[in-house]
Amino acid sequence: MKKYSRVFNYLRQYKSSIAWYFITILLSIIFSILSIGMLLPFMQLIFGVKQEGIPKVSTNPVIRFASEQLDNLINSGNVYHALGVVCLLIIISIFFKNLFLYLSYRAMGPVKNKIVNHLRVDMYNKVLQLPIGYFTEQRKGDLMSRMIYDVSEVEGSIVGTLEGWVKDPMTILINLGVLFYISPKLTAFILLCIPVMGFVIGRLSRSLKKQSGRVAVKGSETISTIDETLGGLRVIKAFNIEDKLRNKFFNISNDLLRARIRIGYKRDLASPMSEMMGVAIFAGILWFGGRLVLSGELGLNGPLFLTYMGLFYNIIDPAKSISTAFSNMQKGSAAIDRIEEVLQAPVSVDDNPNGKKIDSFTSGIEFRNVGFRYEDAVILKNINLNLGKGKTVALVGSSGAGKSTLADLVPRFHDAGSGEILVDGTNIRDYSLHSLRGLISIVTQEPILFNDSISNNIALGMDNATQAEIEQAARVANAHHFIMQKEDGYQTNIGDRGAKLSGGERQRLTIARAVLKNPPILILDEATSSLDTESERLVQDAINNLMTNRTSIVIAHRLSTIRHAHEIIVLQKGEIVERGTHDSLIAQNGFYKKLVDMQEVR
Repeated sequence: MKKYSRVFNYLRQYKSSIAWYFITILLSIIFSILSIGMLLPFMQLIFGVKQEGIPKVSTNPVIRFASEQLDNLINSGNVYHALGVVCLLIIISIFFKNLFLYLSYRAMGPVKNKIVNHLRVDMYNKVLQLPIGYFTEQRKGDLMSRMIYDVSEVEGSIVGTLEGWVKDPMTILINLGVLFYISPKLTAFILLCIPVMGFVIGRLSRSLKKQSGRVAVKGSETISTIDETLGGLRVIKAFNIEDKLRNKFFNISNDLLRARIRIGYKRDLASPMSEMMGVAIFAGILWFGGRLVLSGELGLNGPLFLTYMGLFYNIIDPAKSISTAFSNMQKGSAAIDRIEEVLQAPVSVDDNPNGKKIDSFTSGIEFRNVGFRYEDAVILKNINLNLGKGKTVALVGSSGAGKSTLADLVPRFHDAGSGEILVDGTNIRDYSLHSLRGLISIVTQEPILFNDSISNNIALGMDNATQAEIEQAARVANAHHFIMQKEDGYQTNIGDRGAKLSGGERQRLTIARAVLKNPPILILDEATSSLDTESERLVQDAINNLMTNRTSIVIAHRLSTIRHAHEIIVLQKGEIVERGTHDSLIAQNGFYKKLVDMQEVR
């Protein structure tokens, strides 16, 4: 049960609701037993059996009172009246049984929904907390599958059976207690048969977990394929690979179908098998108990034995429910394991809740002997760099040289493996993460936009921005003109990832977003490398406006855009191989000069 500890931790928050559930379900079980117990005086009346030969009945005050009243009615000769009273008592008992059952559902229903909501929210929060590096090793479709499919599986297989975890065992135990009191010998016979039933159901349930894991994996592959297809439709059509992807999806879907059919066969077998075994036990009781009645042993007579059988039948459905719930829990345990892999993933970049709040940037950024490795690969080593306030540093070098990683260390998308990074003379780990990132804006090569209005995309993270401030930021980013040409202006919805805009328009919106934030530190990661010449000029003008009076880290492949940087850092295999201004690096006739010459040739 350890793997379900998270669900139990959620339950602790709702102790009062669970206590009320226990009370209502207990009362429902008691009235259920009473309704069946009323069959005893009914059958005494029908079969004309006197109560005196059945002393056990007198131990229950409610049934004793009913039996005494019944005897009085019978002795008075009003048999039909007595029959009506018994039937009325049965109706009243059933009414209260179902009333308290309904109240128990009212108590537990919101708890179940809140638990699933907690799980879903915790998954989403964890995804937001995990470092950027985590997602380079994970397929997006697999993460989406865990957050959607696996959470739904837990909802249906585990949380959905919460009521049964309490109601069904209580029903069985209380009814068994009553049965044991009526006939210990007959009940002992039942208890000997139950372990056999549990063993068979257990073997079936264990096989469900393995099949459930396969279903989860194939489900995640399906979502990944759909996500890749939707994101790459242009390439798919351009290279005529529709048939290839269709076959890939067909094979994955068929594997998922076969796995689901197999798990469905085994899951659906649990309830019929438990019912069949229950009926077999029921038939055994008829044979064994019938012998006791016919032999006159233990004070059993026909009416009492039939009442006993009614009480036993009262535990068959809960037993079936427990076996089905146990099968579902085994099926859902694979989903729990996949969810826990995400929730237990280490957060290598954690916030410092007691860290200093940094509200302003006054002096500069310093890298001291900074190194970074990812698993066994060394990405950066011995980086020493000073970036004064208001200065621009450009990072250049071959692909894989470590430029983006170096820039990502400043907002703590990764933490340096060795050395330290200081902002205004203080290690950035000593600042609260939220306040540190509040000083920084980033413009990336691929514009990151959301399916929302232009206005909301510009004002992202700036809840108090006025429309006038949004429009001013758009003007600085050379975006106001094209925005006003849209049918709905700033309220135009830009579609999924800004699909309704051109590449240059998308990039200028991200620049307007950075302008509105008005950060003292700016990181530009190849912000113009994917644009055409006209769009690049407009975006570059916007970037120049954005960089005014800001401390900037610029990553660029197009070296013409960084000629005026205060310092250019040339990285190769994670190390600084050259540094200086554009003119001084050209004079050195080194690696930077080769990069410039290659671009000029092109």
